[in-house]
Order: sequence, then structure tokens, then C-alpha cells
Amino acid sequence: MSTTYLLVHGAWHDGQAWHRVAPLLEAHGHRVLAPSLTGHGDKAHLLGPEVGLTTHVDDIVGIVVGEDLHDVVLVGHSYAGLVISSVANRVPDRLAGLVYIDAMVPEHGESAVDVMPVSRAMIDASAREDEPWRIPPLPEMPAPFGLFGVTDPDDVAWLRSTLGDESLRCFTEPAETDNPAQASIPRTYILCVGYEPEGLTRRPAPTVRPDGEPTRIRELHSGHDCMITRPTELAELLLEAAVPEDAAVSGGPGRPRP
Repeated sequence: MSTTYLLVHGAWHDGQAWHRVAPLLEAHGHRVLAPSLTGHGDKAHLLGPEVGLTTHVDDIVGIVVGEDLHDVVLVGHSYAGLVISSVANRVPDRLAGLVYIDAMVPEHGESAVDVMPVSRAMIDASAREDEPWRIPPLPEMPAPFGLFGVTDPDDVAWLRSTLGDESLRCFTEPAETDNPAQASIPRTYILCVGYEPEGLTRRPAPTVRPDGEPTRIRELHSGHDCMITRPTELAELLLEAAVPEDAAVSGGPGRPRP
């Protein structure tokens, strides 16, 4: 059975981030959409101080509604955890599942700064610049952390060529998760582990969704941009996310990973 995957990139990235994962899902007969959010990729010229989380939610809702998509597995990486959470609030009846890849998971009314307070340092640094609304990408760090967890020199060079500034409003606008209809959407959390920079803490992944049913939590030994460094393993987990939990328990394609 074919599934529609809608892959949403994180801050500073664009839709090209999924170029290694999308073909792997398509090889299984699935439809894959990997758009660039406003201000990135083919929409980079639209970046401005008015662009924010709401803009990006509008981007994705526009695709879901405009293409009349149903039973969508909506995937968000990093910052896009806020995006997909708010999209689910708007069009819950069109979604078959939410997948958070090393992503921010907000409560209703929380912004990126609330979920990950360390991002306040980036905002404070930009406040001293000529365009304080521009938040530049994080710098490359020494191995094993690299550029968003990417360390291969060729991959780093390619990734750097795709990155662009983010708007301040993306980090300060609140997510909306108060629609009761979104509470029953199945959720999978994929955590990148083994390369966490010292001093960076994140919230534990929720073990239950808002309606009290269990979530799936999977770990992937990878840096943050696992779609670039571990595409095959990530694709396997995304395929699993489209399988109902009872099928996973029976030992089918959705069986839990160690």
C-alpha cells in the first residue's frame, strides 16, 4: 500500500536535505514530497523579518490542502517539530502519523526558545548585528560534531552550500497544539544519539501521545543530520512509522529496532 510522506526540513536547511532519503522511500512505491520552506532553497528570496513559524505552517498546510493529500505521514526534523505539531493542529484528519526526527516537541503555546533555551544565545548574538532578525546557521564544530553532525568533507561542503539564514520569528512564535482532534495521531520519535555536544540537553521524548496511547521511540546512532549521514537506516525507520503498531508487534516490517 502506497503512503504519502511529507518531509519537512529543519532551520537553515532546505528541501535538498532529504535527497538521499526520498529515493529510498520511493523505491518502496511511496510518494515523497520534500518542499523548501519559505526563505530557503527555491524560496530563499522570500526570507524577511516577517517570516516565522506561522509562515512555515502555512507552507505545509497549503501543500496538504492544495494537493488534497490524505493519510499523510508528516515528518519533521529539528525545528520542524514545531511546524508539524502546528500543522497537525490545523489538519488532523488528513494525517496518518507524525514523525519527529531529533526534533523539538512543543506544548501548546511554546516557541523554539521555550523548548530549547540554548537558542536564546543565537538570538542575543544576532541582536548586535545590522539585521538583528537574521539568525545565521550554527558554525561547524570539531569532529565528531561537525556541521550539524556531518563530518565527511564532501558532505560538509555540499551541506554548507544549501544552508541559509533563519528569521528570528521562527524561534519566537508559539506552536499551536490545542485541537483535541490531533491527540490521537500516531507519533514516532527518532532520536539521534552518540554525538551529543557537551552541555546540550533535550527533553525526553513523550512516551504517550495526548490521548494516552503509547508512542514509538527509536534511537539512531548518528549526528543531528541523520538524513545525510544515515539515510538507509533513517528510511527504514520512516517505513516502520507507516506500519500500525499491532503489525510491528507481530514482527513485520515495523518490528522495533535495537
